[in-house]
Amino acid sequence: MIVNINKNIEMDLNAEDYQKYFDEAMEWVIAFLPNLLIAIIIFFVGLWLIKFINKLVRKFFEKHDYDESLESFLQSLISMALKIMLFVLVITQLGVQSSSLVAIIGAAGLAIGLALQGSLANFAGGVLILLFKPFKVGDFIEAQGVNGTVKEISIFTTKLSTFGNQIVIIPNGQLSNNNITNYNAQDTRRDKIIVGIGYNSDLKKAQEVLLKICADNENIFTDPAPAVYVDELAESSVNLTLRFWAKNSDFWDAHFFVMEQTKLRFDAEGIEIPFPQVVQYNK
Repeated sequence: MIVNINKNIEMDLNAEDYQKYFDEAMEWVIAFLPNLLIAIIIFFVGLWLIKFINKLVRKFFEKHDYDESLESFLQSLISMALKIMLFVLVITQLGVQSSSLVAIIGAAGLAIGLALQGSLANFAGGVLILLFKPFKVGDFIEAQGVNGTVKEISIFTTKLSTFGNQIVIIPNGQLSNNNITNYNAQDTRRDKIIVGIGYNSDLKKAQEVLLKICADNENIFTDPAPAVYVDELAESSVNLTLRFWAKNSDFWDAHFFVMEQTKLRFDAEGIEIPFPQVVQYNK
């Protein structure tokens, strides 16, 4: 009988404890719920404001003649900074103290910094690219084994559009620490075309034909004048080097014109362009 009484007392105590914990939990939820709702409102309103501000920044840059590279970088940086501020506001609204938040951010920053050394290097690389301007949006460059036109420079990466219209994304850290060939750095560009002729062909005639081809193309400069040199006495051909200058915007038109006309006019003048031949013998 005494045992049953003790069990009943323990059950009553447990029920009272459970009810107490439940009441405390409900009080915490009721007290926390307004902060949670406000934090949710701040989050969605903040996202809308960030989108609106980004649109204003984009319109501002469109109305002013700034470097496109700087525009894309600053837009990415502003967007990232606004999102970080929104995160801090939401966390603070949820009840995290600012001093605790600073300590958490400091510790997290150290851990993230160690884990994301590559990303920090890419950010630093983006800053260096904007400061020293090895290239800008619209330039045709060669880097990391890729040729393409620069479409965008963001805070971490640079986007290139290749000849085949593929998008190549290269980390800024690699770009800032490796060789870059910028084909648009100068307004003019010199071409070098090597043409082989047969040993029995008229050397002087071939040189005259190449210079006449250059004279017939208005995109090729007359000053500096085109020049043809004997580059090599190879095993089966005399290799001539043709050099000429053109504007960057006209370079490829001039290049392809010279290549096509060289074949057509050499054929018309009877100038041989040697090529490998395979001779089969009947057994």
